[in-house]
Amino acid sequence: MKDPTHTLPALRGGLLALLAAVLFGISTPLVQKLGLGVGPFTTAALLYAGAAFIGALLRQPAEREARLRRSDFPRLLAMALLGASIGPVALAWGLQRTSGTGASLMLTLEALFTALLAWRLYGETMDRRVGLAVALLLAGGIALVLDQGQSGNSSQFWGLMAVVGATAAWGLDNTLSRALAERDPGQVVVAKAVLGVTATLALAWLTDEPAPAAGPALGLLAVGASGYGLSLHFYLLAQRALGAARTGSVFAFAPFMGAALALMLGDRPGGWGMPPGGVLMLLGVAVHLMESHHHEHAHEFLEHEHAHTHDDGHHGHAHEPMPAGPHSHVHVHGPVRHRHAHVPDAHHSHRH
Repeated sequence: MKDPTHTLPALRGGLLALLAAVLFGISTPLVQKLGLGVGPFTTAALLYAGAAFIGALLRQPAEREARLRRSDFPRLLAMALLGASIGPVALAWGLQRTSGTGASLMLTLEALFTALLAWRLYGETMDRRVGLAVALLLAGGIALVLDQGQSGNSSQFWGLMAVVGATAAWGLDNTLSRALAERDPGQVVVAKAVLGVTATLALAWLTDEPAPAAGPALGLLAVGASGYGLSLHFYLLAQRALGAARTGSVFAFAPFMGAALALMLGDRPGGWGMPPGGVLMLLGVAVHLMESHHHEHAHEFLEHEHAHTHDDGHHGHAHEPMPAGPHSHVHVHGPVRHRHAHVPDAHHSHRH
């Protein structure tokens, strides 16, 4: 049977992005519940300590995935500052001042920041299909946020603004991580998490945050392992297959998952905006999953290293013996012109 991901290359990346979104989405209300009484710096440190643990378990040998390089360190440092320090600290602070449902829904803005930054920094295409998907996700988010805002009060304002700040930090983090999508995602998760934990633990000590109780600490470690470590692992794999903008837009499903779980955990019930908002977001995700962008395009000479197989039409170099399954090594792509369905991955960064 023919693999559908060969004709719909967005499908595999979209499903990975969806899985990352589900894991991260359900983590938000859990962080709110478990983080009661825990300082924001300590919360961020515990979340990314859990992420570092799962990243270490998922690391692959050098013959299967490309290693991080010394030249990647400045980018990793920026990712750790934005995504493992500013983002989770702002979210933890905001969650203690607003509802879990409202905070979850505000995370929709992360997809918009990611898509716009990927378009500006990487030149990723924003065609009509992508524009429609983003518009549907934005419309769903607006409906949900308006619903929440009608019964909100001024005391929630700064909490919501902190969550918006977290989405901006994570949007830039997502865009920066696109350049590391071909590296071993387990190694990227460990490096980013360790740098983030070092920074947030130091800030927790400097601000004299109290040590958390054992129960909340273990809970936040577990949430960090799944909602931040495993989610980031899948997110990086999705970026490899789908590009930064499209991965970010599909990831916008996360706020809906978080809002739904927040309601189940006793947060205030949703009003008129929940059904139409959820339907619009689901439609936006479906548009991305079924994307099939194809035209004649040219590949320039390229030498790089990443995990690959020899059945995708782009890796025809010979081995003796031929390895089975995904493997990684430095290899060369010669110039070629052809036509097939593709997405803005490492081999298809041409302009439109």
